Amino acid sequence: MNVTGLLAETRDIEGLDLSKMALTDVLAAEPYRFRNCDLTRADLSEADLVGHVFEKCVLDGTDFRGADLEGARFDGGGGAGTRFVGAELTDAVFTGVDLSGAQFGNALLTDVSFTGCRMIGAGLTGSRGTSFFLSRSNLTLADLSGCSFRKQEFEGVRFDEANLSDCDFTGAVFTDCRLIRARLIGTKFTKADLRGADIGGPDDGQLRALTGAIISSAQAAAILAIRGLTVL
Repeated sequence: MNVTGLLAETRDIEGLDLSKMALTDVLAAEPYRFRNCDLTRADLSEADLVGHVFEKCVLDGTDFRGADLEGARFDGGGGAGTRFVGAELTDAVFTGVDLSGAQFGNALLTDVSFTGCRMIGAGLTGSRGTSFFLSRSNLTLADLSGCSFRKQEFEGVRFDEANLSDCDFTGAVFTDCRLIRARLIGTKFTKADLRGADIGGPDDGQLRALTGAIISSAQAAAILAIRGLTVL
């Protein structure tokens, strides 16, 4: 049976090589469960993928642009440069997925969760929705400029060298997080609790961005020590 016939026959797909295939028009309406499939550079743009499940799939360069992924679930797997530009991702769940270099510009990210994900260099600037959640994920060098995280709780998230310009962290709480050398132009930290974050040695510009944040006495002492002052 060819690939098109198999996709018409069953909704449980395992171990299939779908790389570089145009799949938008060959998928049936009911949700699929893809396990251990190779979707490298597959074209799923504008596809109806509501409720679909992707388990340990290879997603290098997979094209989900404009797709409807409401309630979709991604468990493990992933790859570099996956494209979610303009996609509908409301209630989608990403767990343990490699999303390095993934692009989410203009995607709707309402109530989306990213847990245990590798998101180095990912681009989330320009995404829509004000409530996507990050936990135990690595966003080193990611671009989150302009995103709102008001009153959110972050645990185990790395924002090292990430672009957090114009982000709103008002009232957010950071636990076991890192913000070393993050870009903080216009970033709001009013009443944000940074006592559980490694903020490194902020320069004067970064320090101005932290105005209104809550930090520990140890963090304050470290900041002053960098400036040649000793706290007794």
